[in-house]
Amino acid sequence: MTEEFSKAYWEGHYHGPAAGHPKPPNPHLVAETSALTPATALDAGCGEGAEAIWLAAHGWQVTAVDIADGALRKARAHALAAGDTIAARIDWLQADLSDWAPPVARFDLVCSHYVHPTSSRESLAERLAAAVAPGGTLLIVGHHPADPRPGVSHAAARDVHFTADEVAAGLDPDRWEILVAEDRHRPITGHDGHDHGHGHGHGLHDTVLRARRRD
Repeated sequence: MTEEFSKAYWEGHYHGPAAGHPKPPNPHLVAETSALTPATALDAGCGEGAEAIWLAAHGWQVTAVDIADGALRKARAHALAAGDTIAARIDWLQADLSDWAPPVARFDLVCSHYVHPTSSRESLAERLAAAVAPGGTLLIVGHHPADPRPGVSHAAARDVHFTADEVAAGLDPDRWEILVAEDRHRPITGHDGHDHGHGHGHGLHDTVLRARRRD
């Protein structure tokens, strides 16, 4: 993998003094975790914190990790704006997911959304899976190969675009139950928060994998 998604790249991506309006949480996270009993969660690659804040608002105790200090600064501001109770449920951590190893068997939910590692996606998925506690859930959402993202080099594409089956193949079937492995359409949500994807041929294709670690 190239260094195109380095810390400097992401600091530039999140550059700016103001947090702006918070974005809604990823719809796949909402769909796949709403029925789970809130406990401990790891949000790997949290960006500006939309998913971590949603989880905290629903009772989860969240560790939210991102490589960019700029992203974490905005995420903290969004969390504080959501209320002290929600903000108190989130621990923000700056780390590079390309080599950071979370605590083993620590979290009841480990999720990542569109992470762009500078290491291989297999290495990242292995480390994230190892962090799931017995009986816990692994949720990985990514860009499907049928929907290439602009600005991603050929060298980086295989680690940014992948199928759910490719992720599932790296999970030991004796230790994991694959609950969801799908290619899904996600409508584009505008800054007004409205759905701009249905009925107009617009939207994105995502990879969604949800697996449960056996006890």
